[in-house]
Amino acid sequence: MDYGHPLRFGTFVTPVNGRPQQPVQLAQLSEQLGFDLVTFQDHPYQPAFLDTWTLMSYVAAATTSIHIAPNVLNLPLRPAPVIARAAASLDLLSNGRFDLGLGAGGFWDPIAAMGGRRLTPGQAVDQLDEAIDVIRGTWDAGNRERFTGGEYYPVNGAKRGPAPAHDIPVWVGALKPRMLRLTGRKADGWLPSLGYLQPGDLQAGNARIDDAAADAGRRPDEVRRMLNIGGDLEAEQLVAFALDDGVSTFILAGDDAYTMQHFAEEVVPAVREAVDAERARRGTQVGSGRSAAALAKRSPEIAYDEIPESLRELAVEPGDFAYRTVKSTYARAGSPGLVLRPRTVDEVADAVAFARRTPNVPLGIRSGGHGLSGRSTNDGGIVIDLAALNEIGVLDEATRRVRVGPGARWMDVARALEPHGWALSSGDYGGVGVGGLATAGGIGFLAREHGLTIDHVVAADVVLADGTVVRASADENADLFWAVRGAGANVGIVTSFEFETDAVGDVGWTQLVFDASDTAAFLQRFGEAMEAAPRDTTLFLILARQRGEVIGQLYGVVDSSDPDTIIERLQPFAAIGPLAGQQVQLAPYADVMANASDAMHDGQGEPHFRSGLVAHLDAEVAVAGAAMVQSGATPWFQIRSVGGAVADVPSDATPYAHRAANFSITAIGRGDRFETLWKDLAEHFDGLYISFESREGPELVEQAFPPATLARLREIKGRYDPNAVFRDNFNVGVEDAVNG
Repeated sequence: MDYGHPLRFGTFVTPVNGRPQQPVQLAQLSEQLGFDLVTFQDHPYQPAFLDTWTLMSYVAAATTSIHIAPNVLNLPLRPAPVIARAAASLDLLSNGRFDLGLGAGGFWDPIAAMGGRRLTPGQAVDQLDEAIDVIRGTWDAGNRERFTGGEYYPVNGAKRGPAPAHDIPVWVGALKPRMLRLTGRKADGWLPSLGYLQPGDLQAGNARIDDAAADAGRRPDEVRRMLNIGGDLEAEQLVAFALDDGVSTFILAGDDAYTMQHFAEEVVPAVREAVDAERARRGTQVGSGRSAAALAKRSPEIAYDEIPESLRELAVEPGDFAYRTVKSTYARAGSPGLVLRPRTVDEVADAVAFARRTPNVPLGIRSGGHGLSGRSTNDGGIVIDLAALNEIGVLDEATRRVRVGPGARWMDVARALEPHGWALSSGDYGGVGVGGLATAGGIGFLAREHGLTIDHVVAADVVLADGTVVRASADENADLFWAVRGAGANVGIVTSFEFETDAVGDVGWTQLVFDASDTAAFLQRFGEAMEAAPRDTTLFLILARQRGEVIGQLYGVVDSSDPDTIIERLQPFAAIGPLAGQQVQLAPYADVMANASDAMHDGQGEPHFRSGLVAHLDAEVAVAGAAMVQSGATPWFQIRSVGGAVADVPSDATPYAHRAANFSITAIGRGDRFETLWKDLAEHFDGLYISFESREGPELVEQAFPPATLARLREIKGRYDPNAVFRDNFNVGVEDAVNG
C-alpha cells in the first residue's frame, strides 16, 4: 500500500547532557546534509539527558530551515494545554518548523517518581485521546466557542491561542490496537520504531489505522506513515517499506556523523529515485494533503482541480489551516471559496484566467485587506491576494520616481522613502495596501499640500481581464491610465505602480482633543479654520458620543519641520472648542504612518460604512452632522479635509472628479435611526468616495462618478473588460444601470 505522500527523511538524535552541544551540532549537521527534520526522544526522568523541550528551543534558534520534533513527547509529564501553547510558540518563533510527536507514556515508575499520575494502559490511551483535542482546541485561536475539556484536562473556559505559524501535524508513537485506532481517528502520522516491530506489524497496523480512519469519515492517506530506523538498512529495503507498507518518512536513529552523511548522500537519493520511478510507472497520485473534512468544504461552483499549477502551492481553501488568516479583511468577515496568492505578474495573469472561467461567483482583489468597503473578501467566491507583490524600489533619484507593488503597505513605503527625504500622501493608516488606495483616490495627511495618491501615479503595469499585461501612462494606453487613477478596480489588476514622490522632511504630528458638545457650532468652526489654513496643514476630525458627551479628536500633519510654523498653523484650531488634551511632536512622516500591526485581519460581520463629499461644513451640513453624532446612532463619525492641491487638478483628469469638495465625511452605523439621519445629511452631499462606502448599487456608482465621468468609464470598461470579470468593487458596467 502506497499512500502517495512525498518522501521525507529525518534524524533521531539522543539528547545527552554530558556534551550538551553535541545534539545541537548533530541537528545543525542534519540541516547541512539536507534532512527534512531532526527529532529528539523525551524522557524527562532521565538524568543523563537534556530537557527535550529546552533542547528543541535551542536547536530552533541554531538552525534556519530544518523541522524539529519530539520523538515522542512524554505526555504524562507535560500537561496538554501547556504543550499546546509551547508548541505554538516554538512554531511561531521558528517560522513554522515545529512538528509534534506524542506518546502516552510507558515507564510508569520513573514517571510516578517525577510526580506524574500512574495510569493504566486504557487510561493512557484516553488521556492521549483527550490531549489531542485540547491541543488542537488551544490552537484554534479564531474559535469563539467556550473551550471545555474532559476528565484529564478540564480547561473549562480557558482562552484559546496562540495559533501556530503552520498546521502542526500531530504524530502518535504507538503499537497497541487501541492506540492504532486512535491514530486512525485523530492523528496526522503514525510513528513506530522498526526495532520494536515484528514481521507483519506494519501491515496489521496500517489496516487498523485505515479502518479507524474510514469509520471516522477520514481517508487513510490523511495519516502519514513514519518509521524510526537504524543505519544498517539498504536503499532497497526502504524502497520496499515505501511502496509496500506506505512509509513516507524515514527517521535515522543514531548519533554518528559519518552514518548520517552516508545516509544523506547515498541512501536518500537512491530511495527517492526508485520510489519516484515506480510511482510514475504505477500512476500513483500524490495527495493534495487536504483532509476529507477540508475537501467537503469546497464550493461546488469552483473547479479546484483546474487551479493553475503555478498557484496551487499557495492556494488556500476553506478547510486549510491558513484559511483563518486570509478569509476576512479588517472590516468584513468573509468566507471565500478560494484565495489565490500569486507571487509574480505571470501568476496574477494565471489567477485572472482561472477566475474568468468561473463567472458566477464573486471575485475580490486584495492588496492589504484593510479596505473599509469590504470588497476584498466575499462569501463563496474567489479572492486574488496580491500581498506577495510588495516590491519598493527607486527608479530615478533626480525625478524622485519609485516603483511600488500593490501588496506593499503604506507604512513600509513611508519607511523605505524616509532615507531619501521623500514621501507619498497615503491615507492615515500604515496597514493599508498600496493597490487599493492608489486606484481609488488616496485622501491622506499630505493631501492639501501634495494632492491625492492617484495624482502621483505616472505609470502602471496592468493585468487585463483577458490576461494580457500592458503598461499604462500618459503616453501608453492613456485611456486605461485615466481609468486606473480612481476606478482601477474596474479595468484590471495593477501589478506595479510608478509614483513621483514629494520632498518631505520631518512633519508636525498633532493630536488635539475637544469637548465638542456644542457639536454643530464646533463643526462649523472646524470647517472654517480648515479652509482658511495654509495648504501645508491637513487635519482630520473624529466625533463620538461618550457617556452623554461628544468628544472631538483632531489629528493630522503640518508639513513643516519648523516648530514655530507648526504652532502657528495649529493656533486657530485650538480655539474651535474647549481643549481637553493636546499632543504635538516633530516626527518623520514614516513614524506617523507606523501605526499598524502585523496581526491578521479578523473583521466580524458586514461593514456598514457610509461616505459623502461636501464643499463646505456650512450651517446645514453642521446641523445634520451634529444630529447624527448626538443621537448616538454612530460610534464613529470622521471628517477628512481635502481641498488645496487636490482641487488644483481638473475634475476630468481622473475618475475622482469631485475636486471641489473640501471635506470627506464617513460614518459607521446601522438601523433605522442611523439610516434616517444619514439620509438627512446626504441631502447636502456632492458625490462620495468609493474607498469609504460599503454599500453597492447603481445609484451609488452614479454618486461616485458624475455623468460624463461615468459615461467615459463605461466606454473604457466595455473595451477592456466587456464580460465584467472585475465586477465586485463599484462595477461601472452598463448592466448595473439596467439591473438596478
